[in-house]
Amino acid sequence: MLSGELAEVAGVTVRTLRHYHQIGLLPEPPRSAGGYRHYDVGHLVRLLRITRLTALGVPLSEIPAVLDDPAAAERLLDDLDRDAAAEIERLTARRENIAVLRRTGSPPDLPPDLAAFRSSPEESMARYEHEQLLLVAHLLDEAGHAELITLLTAGTSAVAPLTARFYALDADPPEDEVAQLVDDLVALLGPMTAGLTELARLDGRAAALLDELSEQNLRPVQHRVLRRVGQRLEQPGGA
Repeated sequence: MLSGELAEVAGVTVRTLRHYHQIGLLPEPPRSAGGYRHYDVGHLVRLLRITRLTALGVPLSEIPAVLDDPAAAERLLDDLDRDAAAEIERLTARRENIAVLRRTGSPPDLPPDLAAFRSSPEESMARYEHEQLLLVAHLLDEAGHAELITLLTAGTSAVAPLTARFYALDADPPEDEVAQLVDDLVALLGPMTAGLTELARLDGRAAALLDELSEQNLRPVQHRVLRRVGQRLEQPGGA
């Protein structure tokens, strides 16, 4: 058989055949006087064994050992089975997330359990909340994420009136209005955040990123309020 015939019978491409020669996986037969390689059934059988193993997910680098060592084959099958089980779990979790997104109408780029906490009807503020939740979710580990959900769940209804006042701040509100809003936010958020541990571990870079996000999306007075609230909460006795 010539290379094209061998590739056709085995169900591979000639390019794949050449690659197997290059990496030493398939012995290369001597060329004839006319410069052609002639393959026999032994080459075909080895090629069929290789294609069967690659279909199972065996890496090309592992195939020589598997072909010649039954014990190595058994160990590799164990590894492949574990990898397949882990992949099934990942795909199952992905499908579950897709189902939740479809059922709730949540945006696909935001964790579904956080999407419900976007509260602003104003488009620009809704975008800010969206980006803020996305950023925080990325910065937190699993324990911190769970703590955030607990905090948001407990505080949604209580914070709503203050959030409305915050979003209603115009370009130049009276200072006493700003100071009162800061006091009210600190009074509410202080006890709610006092027992947090994981959220408190967000490093300085995370805080700087969140601050930059608010500066890009909020009015200067709103950004100032958030900074003042954060500074107050960071004082002794705060969160």
